[in-house]
Amino acid sequence: MDEDVKRMEEGINLALDDNAKDDLLKKQEKTNNINGDSNIKQQIAEEDDEKPALVKQKTKRVATLDAFRGLTIVLMILVDDAGGVYPRIDHSPWNGCTLADFVMPFFLFIVGVAIALALKRIPKIKYAVRKIILRTLKLLFWGILLQGGYSHAPDELVYGIDMKFIRWCGILQRIALVYCVVALIETFTTKLRPTTLSPGSISIFTAYKWQWLGGFVAFLIYMITTFSLYVPDWSFVVTGDEPKRYTVFCGMRGHLGPACNAVGYVDRQVWGVNHLYSQPVWRRLKACTFSSPGEGKIRDDAPSWCLAPYEPEGLLSSIAAILSGTIGIHYGHVLIHFKGHAERLKQWVSMGFVLLILAIVLHFTDAIPINKQLYSISYVFFTAGAAGIVFSVFYILIDVWGIRTPFLFLEWIGMNAMLVFVMAAQGIFAAFVNGWYYEDPSKSL
Repeated sequence: MDEDVKRMEEGINLALDDNAKDDLLKKQEKTNNINGDSNIKQQIAEEDDEKPALVKQKTKRVATLDAFRGLTIVLMILVDDAGGVYPRIDHSPWNGCTLADFVMPFFLFIVGVAIALALKRIPKIKYAVRKIILRTLKLLFWGILLQGGYSHAPDELVYGIDMKFIRWCGILQRIALVYCVVALIETFTTKLRPTTLSPGSISIFTAYKWQWLGGFVAFLIYMITTFSLYVPDWSFVVTGDEPKRYTVFCGMRGHLGPACNAVGYVDRQVWGVNHLYSQPVWRRLKACTFSSPGEGKIRDDAPSWCLAPYEPEGLLSSIAAILSGTIGIHYGHVLIHFKGHAERLKQWVSMGFVLLILAIVLHFTDAIPINKQLYSISYVFFTAGAAGIVFSVFYILIDVWGIRTPFLFLEWIGMNAMLVFVMAAQGIFAAFVNGWYYEDPSKSL
């Protein structure tokens, strides 16, 4: 999403300037043994001056990275604009997975891949940490500004937000958290990375055990909290002409339904109920509306939680999302260490199918349903597996077979992801168009 992240390149080239110097030294020793070290050093310097391309040679760009990021942005715009008309592609009201539910984990997956390539060489750890923190703060700032409620684009030509009801969480905030954690682990373990992998089918996993340990810690925090935290009764107020308070009765642990899950409880305790998303997708459940799976009037006999706020990008679910970034960075490590296309694809495709199978088993045995709102572990596995398969297909088409022209538009979007996200996905461009009207704001372009 930043300039350093966009310009990801394939990390398999060697430092040609060092090789050139070594070759020159060997030639000098063979052809002119009587000259001293000073003459050799002088000739090395002259050779460096004559051939600057050896130092500045560019590495090959991985076009698949930009195309995949562009695809994710296009999916986001599609489901945001068409989801209301075609509810089947909009976010699943609760359990299940639709087209819209792939967007967030696809973002996190490609962020992980990009981190591995961007931080494959870290000359100064302090400088890298400073850049990571700065980029995290930038993402948090734009996330709160765009999704906190300040902009009413594109439908209303007004702006401003009551700080009592500002939304602290959102898409960019979740990306910021995942990026920060995964990138910092990658940075602080830079001296522990291997230059070459040892023999064995799991060597790529053991070589980056600290990254996997970070993902496992996130997994433990999420699972232990989700299934052991006691969720008491809670209440909320619906504002309007006559504000009314509703109470949701819980008093249970390990519940994975809309009303009494630990994910929502943590957000209510940390952020406060007024700072959560006020239009959760669970309102499209059959229990809430006769228009399900589309949006519609809330039923008279609907449970009180149908009117309650809920944060789909909350704190506990974002901790689980760290695992999506961890899986993505693994794919980036494979790209760096395995030179051949077949070796890379073998690693990527096999892991993708394993994750898909695990998710399907967990979902259909009712152990842990696939659920985007909870960011359940089965949802992590299912979407990460799908991301790995799609990424592999793009890699075959673009980087192996060289079929690049049909994907140039996606590449451009991927290289300008933040601009397109702000202008299109967040309605800024649409608000600009709506701002031109004749006599009445309803008669706009």
